[in-house]
Parts: sequence; C-alpha cells; structure tokens
Amino acid sequence: MEETILETLAMREELVVLWTQAQTFLTGLLRPRALWQVGIVLALVVMTWLLKRWAADRMTAWMRSQTGRPKWQLRALVILRNRLGLIIFAALAWAAFGAMQQIFRFPSWSYYVGLAATIGTAWMAVSFVARLVRNPFLRKIVNWGLWIWVTLFYLGLLDEVQQGLDALSLQLGEARISLLGVITAFIVIGVLFTGARFVSATTSARISRNEDISPSMRVLVVKVIQIVLYTGAFFIGLKTVGFDLTGLAVLSGAIGVGLGFGLQKVVSNLVSGVIILLDKSIKPGDVISLGETFGWVTTLTARYVSITTRDGKEYLIPNEDLITGQVVNWSHSNSFVRLDIFFGTAYGDDPHLVRKIAIGAAAGTDRVLKIKPPVCHIVGFGDSSVDYILRFWISDPTGGLTNIRGNVYLALWDAFQENDISIPFPQREVRVLDEKTLDDGAS
Repeated sequence: MEETILETLAMREELVVLWTQAQTFLTGLLRPRALWQVGIVLALVVMTWLLKRWAADRMTAWMRSQTGRPKWQLRALVILRNRLGLIIFAALAWAAFGAMQQIFRFPSWSYYVGLAATIGTAWMAVSFVARLVRNPFLRKIVNWGLWIWVTLFYLGLLDEVQQGLDALSLQLGEARISLLGVITAFIVIGVLFTGARFVSATTSARISRNEDISPSMRVLVVKVIQIVLYTGAFFIGLKTVGFDLTGLAVLSGAIGVGLGFGLQKVVSNLVSGVIILLDKSIKPGDVISLGETFGWVTTLTARYVSITTRDGKEYLIPNEDLITGQVVNWSHSNSFVRLDIFFGTAYGDDPHLVRKIAIGAAAGTDRVLKIKPPVCHIVGFGDSSVDYILRFWISDPTGGLTNIRGNVYLALWDAFQENDISIPFPQREVRVLDEKTLDDGAS
C-alpha cells in the first residue's frame, strides 16, 4: 500500500514538471518576437500545401509517361512524390531561416523558424527511414513514434515526457509494465524486425542462386533462417526494454497443450511440410497430379503447397494430403514423361505400314523427344479395326499433356490421309420392313 502511494506521488510530480515545461514553452511563443516567427512558419505551411498540390499533379503525370523505366526507379519516384510536402517545407524553412539570419543580428529573432526547419528535416528523414519496415501497421508505429521522439527532443521535453510515461505503469505481480516500456518495445522490435528482414532477404537471395543446393533444401534453409531471425528479433526486443521472459515459459506450456488438442491439423501440416522439404519428394517446379488436380508446384510453405494448373487456377494443397495421399510426381527423379495414345485402322491396311507411318508422324511433332524415339504396337483385333498403341516421350510436362496428345493425333490424321489409310468407325444398317413381311413373320 505504501509503495503504491509513493508511486502515485512520484507520477504526480513528473506530470507537474512536464506541465511546467510545456507552459514555459508556450509562454515563450506568446512573445512578440516569437509570434511573428510562428506566423512565418504558418505561412510556410500554407505555401508548402499549395506547392505540393501543384508539383504532385505534374510529377504524377510525368511518372505515367515513364513506362520504360525499371520498377525500382518508379518505386523510388512514388516514395519521393508521397513525401513532397515534407521536402518542400524543409527547403522553404531552411531558406527562410538563412534569410532571417542575414537580416537580423540576434539569433532569437530566427530561433523558432530554425527550430521548425530542424524538426521538418527530421520528420522527412524519419519518413524515408520508416520505409525499411515492410509491415504497414508496424511501419506506422515506428513512423509516428520516431516523429514524436524527434519533436520532443528538439523541443527539450524528451526527458520530462519519458519520466512521465515511465510513471504511468501497471504492476502485475512482480512485473512492472510502463507506458514508456510498451512504446519503446514497439519501436525496438520494429527496428530489429527491419534488420532481420534485410538480413533474411540478402541471405535468401544468395541461397536461391546456389545451384549446389536442391530447390527443396533452399526453401527449407530460407524458412529456418527467417524463423530464427524474426523470433530472435522479437525476444531480443522484449529483453532490451526490460521485459521478464521467464513468464513466457508458462505461456509456452499452455500453447503446447492447446496444440495437442485444438491445433492438430496445423501441427500436422507443419511437420509434413518439413518432411517434404527434407525428403525432396516434391520441390518447386515439379509437375504433379493429386486426384483431379494436375499442375506444377510454384510455392512450398509451412502449411500448404501451391499448385498452378494449365487453366491458371491455383490450388493450395495442405502438406498433410501430400504425405498421406497418393501423389503422381511426373518429374520427381527426371523430367521425362511417356504418353500413350490409342487408335485403330481398317483390316485392309497393312499393319507394318501403319506402324511405320504412326512412328514417323509422332517423331515429327514438336516436343516429342528424338533421343527416346516413339514406338507403336498392335494391342488387339477389334470388331471393326486393328487396334494400336503409340508411345512417345516428352521432357517438358509443364508445357501441358493434352495439347501434345492433340498435336500427335493431328499428325496421325494428316499422315493417314496422305497414305490412304482409313480409320474405321462402327456402322449400322437399318432395314424398314413392309406390312406383308410383318404379317408373314407373325403367322
């Protein structure tokens, strides 16, 4: 009870000191030499708003005409355009400050204009640095946090505000959580996440270019590096601002129990994803069939595998289905795929000639491999045709299977037409009986 009273009194004293500092600053602004400087700063704000509207429209129109520029240059121009206001204000404020220093001998006559120029420049630098944070929500927190920090720093109120925020605390058992600690944690974690993202992106790019590592192992290594970096950044950020991490052990145990009951499928997919990456059974670029789904693997994630079909559909197959179900991997050990098509010819056509023509037609079709030549065999004598099977190989299943079969069928049609080989089809003869025939049959 006594400690709570002392903390309340300390917090009240800090707030009184902060209020006194703010009153002193506002009183200084009410002096004549400061009021007209405030008026100049407000005039600069209005000029900045007008110039930004004028320049932003023209810059946008110019950027739309730069279609041949690389994407990174266009992104840089967009970032620059979105910060035109801060850039223009900083330039105008520094120009006004320099002119006032030349006109007036006393620094106090241009102090507030210089202060506005300094804060505006700091805001502009913060807005560019905050772009390194990719997450939009985290970027806003870092942006606003640094804006407030530099403003208080240059206004001379930083120490008092820090002490006031630290006094606003909550006691949970032995842990003390202050508002200053929470804000600092967000900023530190945001900065560490930015560093982790940069290191992860650089490392991932190098690993992706390493041809000595299989595609599945590249994905696994990249995922492990990302998990280690981001997890380490999170816990280091909490530890830096004084959070006690021993309580997380209890939370981890509770999460483990929850995983055992309610998140079995999620854990199963995560484990299955690791198994797929380790045994290299499926890797990016493979052509697979799973039930009615046929396509090539585009992405391997911790929970699912992304498969893109020939018609542009993207299926997200859970990793567990790929482990427990039957999967046809057309390019597991190599990219060679054998395709079979069936056809029939009339009994009057020479089967030796038919086989020769069929092999030649398939061999002359694009995408059919010459190093593994086609073969043709008789598979039976049907009711109205001699039945054949034509087998050929391709090495690019990602190019499609139905289209290459269709091309071979067309080549067969053209070759049979040129050599007068007929493709029989079932025919039926219909006879219409007259009434006399029906009567005779009935008697």
